[in-house]
Amino acid sequence: METKSLEITTENLSEDLLNKINAYWRAANYLSVGQIYLHENPLLREPLKPEHIKKMLLGHWGTTPGQNFIYVHLNRIIKKYDLDMIYVSGPGHGGPAIVGNVYLEGTYSEVYPNISQDEEGLRKLFKQFSFPGGIPSHVSPECPGSIHEGGELGYSLSHAFGAAFDNPNLIVSCVVGDGEAETGPLATAWHSNKFLNPVTDGVVLPILHLNGYKIANPTILARIGDEELEQLFLGYGWKPYVIEGDDPMEMHQQMAILLDKVIGEIKAIKENAAKDKNAARPKWPMIILKSPKGWTGPKFVDGKKIEGNFLAHQVPIKDPATNPEHLKQLADWLRSYKPEELFDNNGRLNSELQELAPSGKHRMGDNPNANGGLLLQNLRMPDFRDYGVEMKRGQLGSGDTLVLGKFIRDIIKANIEQRNFRIFGPDETLSNKLDFVFEATDRQWEAPVIDTDDFLKKEGRVMEMLSEHQCEGWLEGYLLTGRHGLFNCYEAFIHIIDSMFNQHAKWLKVTSHLPWRRKIASLNILLASHVWRQDHNGFTHQDPGFLDVVMNKKASVVRVYLPPDANCLLSVMDHCFRSRQYVNVTVAGKHPAPQWLSMDEAVVHCTKGIGIWPWASNDKDVEPDVVMACAGDVPTLETLAAVSILREHLPELKVRVVNVVDLMKLQPETEHPHGLNTKDFDTLFTEDKPVIFAFHGYPWLIHRLTYKRNNHVNFHVRGYKEEGTITTPFDMTVLNEMDRYHLVMDTLDRLPQLKNKTAYLKQEMQDKLIIHKNYIRKEGMDMPEIRNWKWEVLES
Repeated sequence: METKSLEITTENLSEDLLNKINAYWRAANYLSVGQIYLHENPLLREPLKPEHIKKMLLGHWGTTPGQNFIYVHLNRIIKKYDLDMIYVSGPGHGGPAIVGNVYLEGTYSEVYPNISQDEEGLRKLFKQFSFPGGIPSHVSPECPGSIHEGGELGYSLSHAFGAAFDNPNLIVSCVVGDGEAETGPLATAWHSNKFLNPVTDGVVLPILHLNGYKIANPTILARIGDEELEQLFLGYGWKPYVIEGDDPMEMHQQMAILLDKVIGEIKAIKENAAKDKNAARPKWPMIILKSPKGWTGPKFVDGKKIEGNFLAHQVPIKDPATNPEHLKQLADWLRSYKPEELFDNNGRLNSELQELAPSGKHRMGDNPNANGGLLLQNLRMPDFRDYGVEMKRGQLGSGDTLVLGKFIRDIIKANIEQRNFRIFGPDETLSNKLDFVFEATDRQWEAPVIDTDDFLKKEGRVMEMLSEHQCEGWLEGYLLTGRHGLFNCYEAFIHIIDSMFNQHAKWLKVTSHLPWRRKIASLNILLASHVWRQDHNGFTHQDPGFLDVVMNKKASVVRVYLPPDANCLLSVMDHCFRSRQYVNVTVAGKHPAPQWLSMDEAVVHCTKGIGIWPWASNDKDVEPDVVMACAGDVPTLETLAAVSILREHLPELKVRVVNVVDLMKLQPETEHPHGLNTKDFDTLFTEDKPVIFAFHGYPWLIHRLTYKRNNHVNFHVRGYKEEGTITTPFDMTVLNEMDRYHLVMDTLDRLPQLKNKTAYLKQEMQDKLIIHKNYIRKEGMDMPEIRNWKWEVLES
C-alpha cells in the first residue's frame, strides 16, 4: 500500500449507500443460491418448478453469505481509497461466493464471454457450477482472482503472506474459516507477522470468519469466549477487532466503519515505518467477523434448525425436485433476495449497483497479482559455468550444495533491485550448506535481535521458520503472484508438505489448460541432508520417499533430478530457475563428495538427462556383458567403486556405466515428455543384458518407471529398503545392500557365463562385509579403504 495521502473517514454510511450495499449483498447471495440449485429459470421469471432444479445438488452454503458480505465491503474500500487488493478465500469450499462476486463485478464475463451479463449468461453461470463439464464447487484455478485452491484447508494465510512479500503496494485480504483455523498450518501461520517488513512488503489483512460450525461440529474458536479469543490473537501479535451480529443493516454499518478504521491504521503503520526504519514491529490489525452460519438462508427445514447451525454447511434444502414443501421453501428463499429489484429486464445487475464495484484492474477478480504470470520477469542469471569445479576425475570436492551456494548468492545479488527472488527453508539453509548466500543477504526477521544472532535483518532474501508448511505456503504465494524462489529442506521432512505439493501440482495442471492464466515460475525444491548421508541422525532422518509422491502427479507438471556431482547440480539448477509451470525436485548432497564430470561434460550430460559414461565403461564397439546404472550421488559413487573392483578382477568383463540425472528419462515417451523412445532406451540398456541399477530412493520406483521396457525383466535395482540407524555413511549403503560389495556380488550372480571364475571374488566381497561390520563397531568410522577410495580405473 502506497503511503500517499489518504483521507480516512469513519462516519456512518448514508442511508442510500447503506441500502445499495445491502442490495449488492443480496444479489451476491441470490447468485450463490442459484449456483447450488438452478439450471433453468435463473431470475424466477416464472414460478419455480422441479424441472428447473439440478438433478445433483452440490456446494457449500454455510460460509458463502459471510464471504459475500466481506467481498462487497472490500469493494467499497478499494474504490474509496484506490487500493490494490486481492482476496484469498480460506474456506474456499464457499465457491459460489467468489464466483458470484467476480461475475457481478464483470470480470467473469470478460474472461469467459459465453457467461454473459444477461439472463442467458446467468443461466449458464448457474448450470456450470459443480456440474459435469462445468466448474468445481470450490474457489478453483478456473475462478478469476484466485491464487488459492479451496479444496484443502490450512494454507490460506501462508499463501497470503507469500503474496505480500516484496509487494509493498498490495493488500491481501485473507478470509480464514473458523474450521480451517483448527489446522496446524493455519494455527502456525499467524506468526507470519514476525516476518513482514512494513516498508518493503505489502499488507495481509486477516478476517477470521467465525460462523460457529464445521461440517458437523462446533468450531473451537467459536466456543472459547471473547476474552480468551482476543488474548489468543494479542498473543500472536495482532490487534484484533470483533464485529458481531445478524441484523444486516447494523452489520453493514459496523463493517464499513471498522474497515475505514483498519485502513487508517495500516496507512499509519506504513508511514511510520517509512520514516523510522528501526521502528518496533507493528501490531497489524485483524478482523474477527461473527455471523450466523448460513446467514439469510432458511431458518428451519423439516423441523431442524438450519441458519446458525452446522446443517447450513452444505446444501440446506435437500430435495426440492421431488418434495413440494422443499420446493416452496427454496422458492421463498430465492425470492427473499428480491431479484426483480436487483437485475434489469435483460438480466444484468442494475447500473446503480454496478457502480459499487471497482473498475478495471482494481477489481479483485482482475487484479494482475492473482494471475502472477502477467507480472513475471525473467531472473537475471549469472553464467552457472563460472562456478564449476575443475579437478581430477573422482577427486573429493567440498560438497555439492556448498558449490551451489555461490551460484545462488550471485542470483540474489543480480536480482536485488527487482526484488523477485527469495530462498525459503525451515532453519536449514546453513545446515544444507548454502552458506554463501549469506554473503549477499540476511534472513528477514521483524522480531527483536540480540548481539549473538547471525544474519537477522528487517530486510532479507532468506525466509526461515521451523515449519515446512509455512515455507512451502509462502513460496507458493510468492510464485503465484509472479516471483521466483527456492525451497530447501531436509529430504526426510519434505513429506510434511506432501499434500501441499499435491495441491500446487494440481493447480499447475489445471491452469496449464486455461489460456487466460499466464505461466508462473516453477516451484523449485532442493532436497539435501539426504537419506544416504543422515547416518549421524539415524532412522528418523532417513527417507527418500518424496520422489514416489512426486511421481504420482501428472507428467506435464513434475520433474525429478538426481545430479551426481556439483557441476551437474549447477547445470540442473540453472535449468530449473529458468523453467515455468513445473514442480522441479532436485536431490543433492551437502558433504564432500567426488567430482565426476568437467563442466563441459556436465552440461552435455544434464542436457540429455541420461547417458553412458565412456570413461567408466570398457564396452565400446562391443556388446556389454552387464550394464551398471546409477541415479543419485551416493549410488553413483558405489556403482563406480563396484565397477573398479570388477574391472580389476575381471578385466575381460565388458561393463557399461549409465548415469541417470533426469529420472523421467526412464519412462516411455508416451508417458512423459522427457521419456526415451524404445529404440534409444534399448540402445542404452540393451534388450537382454543384466542391468544392475543403484538408485537413490526406494527400488520399486525404478521398476514402476521401466516395467513396460523390453529389458525390464533383467533390471535388478538396489536402493533404500527402509533399513537405517545411527551408523557410518558407508554402512547405510551396506544395510540397504546398495554398497559396492553387494553390487559386485549382484553382478556376478547375473552372469552365468563366468561360471566358476567368480567364486574367489564373491567370497572376497562377503569377507569385506564382515570386516567392515567389525571395523565400524570397534572404531566408529568407516574403513580407510572406503574413506580414502579414489577412482583410479584406466579410462578406455
